[in-house]
Amino acid sequence: MSTSNPAIPHIPTQLYLISPLDVGGDFPERLARAIDAAPDHVTAFQFRVKGFEGSAGQHEAAALAAPLREICAEREVAFIVNDDIALAKRLKADGVHLGQDDGTVAEARDALGMQAQIGVTCHASRHLAMEAGEAGADYVAFGAFYPSTTKDKGDAERPEPEILEWWSQIFELPSVAIGGITPENCAPLIAAGADFLAVSGAVWNGDEVAAVKAFVKAIEG
Repeated sequence: MSTSNPAIPHIPTQLYLISPLDVGGDFPERLARAIDAAPDHVTAFQFRVKGFEGSAGQHEAAALAAPLREICAEREVAFIVNDDIALAKRLKADGVHLGQDDGTVAEARDALGMQAQIGVTCHASRHLAMEAGEAGADYVAFGAFYPSTTKDKGDAERPEPEILEWWSQIFELPSVAIGGITPENCAPLIAAGADFLAVSGAVWNGDEVAAVKAFVKAIEG
């Protein structure tokens, strides 16, 4: 997961797909179709599951993740695990995405190695983003920008697109915009300099191929 040379001032925004909580059934096929709909734009996929505590739960999560990780590997898409450093290590994931209560960047780096992609949720906080960068994160995530079913923070946590502009003007570290993002409302985030749009419901709640193509159209203007 990279924006290539960070010195290049204008890099097209890329897509960071986040899984629904149910990744069974035909979801592997849906994921493959979504990536194949825009292979030059889909850069990362986050495996986001809940309720798989304990060794039995980890085993079940690993079984669900295996085909998804393979699909990503075949397409050179980064496979990122949400919230769980131990699961990311077990799955040999490309990285982990950490909430503020999911462990530190140092712990993730120690467990996953120097090549792992480590992202940190920073909500609407410039301070948290700078701390994450100083700690060695590979990207910072701001949001939720819009009402979202996957990001349960209230209005007080909702940033404005200006935080993306501020970040991109000062720091080389990539930024991810997250929370309720659709092809219809993403334009201000793209204009503000988001390196990645993290998208979930807008893709999986309907035709994933049509949704991804609509995002690409919005990105390309």
